[in-house]
Amino acid sequence: MSVTEVLQSPDRVRAHTAREINERIDQDTQLCLERLADKSKEEITEHLHELSREWDMERRLQANASLLALSGVILGATASKKWLTVPAVVFSFFLQHSLQGWCPPVPIFRRFGARTSKEIHREKYALKALRGDFDHLATTPSGK
Repeated sequence: MSVTEVLQSPDRVRAHTAREINERIDQDTQLCLERLADKSKEEITEHLHELSREWDMERRLQANASLLALSGVILGATASKKWLTVPAVVFSFFLQHSLQGWCPPVPIFRRFGARTSKEIHREKYALKALRGDFDHLATTPSGK
């Protein structure tokens, strides 16, 4: 996916997140950018590396679903078949998320500050601009 496609694609998780939570996540990002604005290129690069290791919402949901489903299967095989309802519920939530961009764990993860990949990419691009990565790009004369 190209940079343009990432920035123009709809962010379904944000669309299904309460406005105040989106605003808090955006404010946290803005504060981070302001804090790094006068830092060295090395410090900005280190933060970019940290962002590359940050788990986005999709990865958190995948790990959560896998862990819960696997636990339900193991408990269903060893303790009681009733535990097999856990993977059924988890996978129905996962399907709901893939179709709608929302499922019950999303608001919980968002309240704890989980960001979408698009939100993380926006911070990365802003940091790259602060670092001067785009300074070499030619500008076109105004009026053309």
